[in-house]
Amino acid sequence: MSIFNAMNISASGLTAERTRVNAAASNLANAHTTRTAQGGPYQRIDPILQSLDDDDGAGVQVAGLAQDQSGGRPMYMPDHPDANADGIVMMPDVDPVHEVVNLMSAQRGFEANATAFDTAKTLIDRALELIR
Repeated sequence: MSIFNAMNISASGLTAERTRVNAAASNLANAHTTRTAQGGPYQRIDPILQSLDDDDGAGVQVAGLAQDQSGGRPMYMPDHPDANADGIVMMPDVDPVHEVVNLMSAQRGFEANATAFDTAKTLIDRALELIR
């Protein structure tokens, strides 16, 4: 494997972790959204990651975003504008603790990929110094 492949792998990891951060942030921001343009409560999203291993190198890519299909969780809130006749409102099925853990995990993954990228860059710099 060339040093440039290592940099490409790290770069793909950085992109994947950024997508994980964006998804968790979106989930947290919409944790109380009871009405969307599509109707019904916000549906949490999770990125689907898949490995790459082809002629161009290896790495990871975001294959898509999966939406939660649970339909939400019912809460008794009779004064809410979206409450039904029984006072039940369908809330998004977003667990803030789960989303914060996802954010922390993505942050650690991002830091690891950034460190690997910087290490590869340093190796290239040192190799060029040896050539001079």
